[in-house]
Parts: sequence; C-alpha cells; structure tokens
Amino acid sequence: MTSTAESTRELLLSRIRDVADYPKPGVMFKDITPLLADPVAFTALTDTLAELCLRHGATKIVGLEARGFILAAPVAVRAGLGFVPVRKAGKLPGATLSQAYELEYGTAEIEIHAEDLSPEDRIMVIDDVLATGGTADASLELIRRAGAQVAGVAVLMELGFLDGRARLADGLRGAPLEALITV
Repeated sequence: MTSTAESTRELLLSRIRDVADYPKPGVMFKDITPLLADPVAFTALTDTLAELCLRHGATKIVGLEARGFILAAPVAVRAGLGFVPVRKAGKLPGATLSQAYELEYGTAEIEIHAEDLSPEDRIMVIDDVLATGGTADASLELIRRAGAQVAGVAVLMELGFLDGRARLADGLRGAPLEALITV
C-alpha cells in the first residue's frame, strides 16, 4: 500500500518537467511550471508544506525571491501564518537588513525588513529548489540578525548532487531541512 506522502511525492514529481540544455548546454533544468498549472498538484504541494510549517512550530514563513514567493505565500495562507519576503538587494522600501553570499560566479545580496520579525517568531524558510544552499544560508543569517528563531527550511526539490544540505548544516543549527523530492 502506498502512503499519502509517497503518493504526494509521486504526483509532484510527475508534474516537474526536465528541460535539457537550459539555461545553458549541459544543464538539466527542473521546470515546476507544469506543477503550478495543475490545481491538484499545486494544492497537494501547498498543503504538504503548510503541514510541515505547523509541525515545526513556525509562526511566520519567509519566502525566497523569486520562485520561493510563488510557494511560500499560499503556504502561509493555508497555515494561517504571516509571509515575509526575502528580496534581492534594492527591492524593498525602507530600512532593511542585508546579507551578501557567494555564488559560483561571484556574489549576490539579499534583504529583509527587520521589523517584520520579532524574537518570539519561529521562521520556516520556503523555496522551490535547494541547489548549492547559498541563498538559503544567507536567509538564515538574516532571520537570526533580525532577532527571530529558525524553525527550519522546506523546499519542493533538493538537487542532492550540489551538496547544498552540507552548506546549510551550520546555519540550521539543528533546525530541520525538509525536501519533498531529492534528485
């Protein structure tokens, strides 16, 4: 008998399309737009992530720009929690906290409104894909600098061969990393 979690995983995986040589030759891009276009699959994803957030005691959800917003906002609504965006530098008005991080080809910077988080908050970070872990790791630093606690990180898909989980180990400080699918 197939468990609900296994059925959900199979449904989600069946709606993720492989696109060869995108955005450059040799890369196998994992396109989640067919999953988003399927209301049954998108609802299953949203419900599963909302359950994880509640199970780990999250009080707010942080979504990472840009595809993380697509997942995190409906998850926050479903879980009855607030949503806080982590944006690329220069995209948020007012006072922000920023964090630089390393990319394979340089550096990038993300920001958050510090006043959107409090010391009582337990934050679950939501994103579509965990690749090298740079953006997620930087977001964990921002959350802690804003004074909040990290409840965990949840992603639709982990690209295991890029070892992002290892990069996040220190930043998680024992908080869980939940990947619904690992490829």
